[in-house]
Formats: sequence, structure tokens, C-alpha cells
Amino acid sequence: MSKSVLVIDDEPKIAELCRDYLLAAGYSVLTAADGPLGLALARRERPDLVVLDLMLPGMDGLDVCRELRRDSSVPIIMLTARVDETDRLVGLELGADDYLSKPFSPRELVARVRTVLRRASGTAAPAEVIRAGGLTLDRTRFKVNLPDREITLTPTEFEILAVMAAQPGRVFSRAQLLTAAHGLAFESYERAIDSHIRNLRRKLQAGSDEPEYIQTVHGIGYKFAE
Repeated sequence: MSKSVLVIDDEPKIAELCRDYLLAAGYSVLTAADGPLGLALARRERPDLVVLDLMLPGMDGLDVCRELRRDSSVPIIMLTARVDETDRLVGLELGADDYLSKPFSPRELVARVRTVLRRASGTAAPAEVIRAGGLTLDRTRFKVNLPDREITLTPTEFEILAVMAAQPGRVFSRAQLLTAAHGLAFESYERAIDSHIRNLRRKLQAGSDEPEYIQTVHGIGYKFAE
């Protein structure tokens, strides 16, 4: 059964281009031209991935992302024509897995969709279960458990945590974590890792301000506590 992708974009030519290339790549595709309809379709149809434009009528992409993350970990790739990196980082902090800047190559979009879905399915996993510091990460079931609870992560958060937890104490640069998460490091994306790390800490620490699991190594990057 083919994976399903929901494209939420109010520009008909872009939505059509995304749809045509994704269909040719073997995905089933739904489209929506505004935020409220896109949110309703995402909740009703439960697609495997959402391609979400940042600027939408009715409800912008950040609000749609925020609402989806209340009850879903569906992978989200954001599209943005804005040049301000702050908007992109806000989207990542809300739980988006990746973003593409307009104009973009539809072939690159298909490649990003494949990468994010592969992470979500765990097919690229070198080790099935990782245990570190009381944390258990099961790639085959896409689950992360702490001694007292299970936590829900996006595919990108899951992959970043898995890379670090597999080697406690090893310091990873932002570029290395991006390479692990996306398969290719883009220099302009490096600060996006900070957004994902903030999300991971918030979910792992449950209100504590002390970075118990993920530690900052100033001037270099991050590591999983030994």
C-alpha cells in the first residue's frame, strides 16, 4: 500500500506540481488550499506525511503545525517563501521535521519526503533497541521510554536522539547531527538543530531545567550524558 501525503498550499501551481511529482514517485496525494481545510483533512484522513506551506489563508502554517502536534506525530515538511530564518526555526520548534524554501525543486521535495518517511518507519536503523541512562529507544516500534513514562517524538527528534544515545559521552557537532537526521548537512540549517534539541529536552525533562540527558558542549555541539 502506497504512503499518503497531504499537501497544504494555497498556490494552485505549487500544489499541482507537488501532487504530480509525488504521484509519479508512487505516493497517494491529498491537497488543501487553506489552513482549516488542511487541518481537517489531516485529522480525518491521517496521512503518512504533511507538506505544509507557512503562509496560508484562514490559519497559517505555524498554527496548523501547532494544532497537529497536540495529538499527532505525523511527519511535517514546511514550505516557506519567507527569508527570515526565525520563522523557519519557529516551525521546527513547534515540531516540523524539515523545511524547504521557495522556490524549490520538486525532485528535492520528493527526496525529502522519502528521507523523512524512511526515518519515521525506522528502516534505516542499524540497531533495533538503544538503552542509555534509563532511556530505552526502540527503532522498530518508533518508541522512546523513560523509567516513568513513554514520550512521543517526531521522526527527526527520534533520529537525533538515537544518534546521540547510541554513543553516550560522544560530542556531536550540529553538522554531524544534521547529517544523521537528514542524510546531508546544509550549513544554513545548522542552527535548526538547536530547535530540535530544545524540543527533546522539554519532552525528556518534564519540567526540569537541568539538562539531564542532552548536554551542551559550548563551541562544538551536544552530547548524550554518560
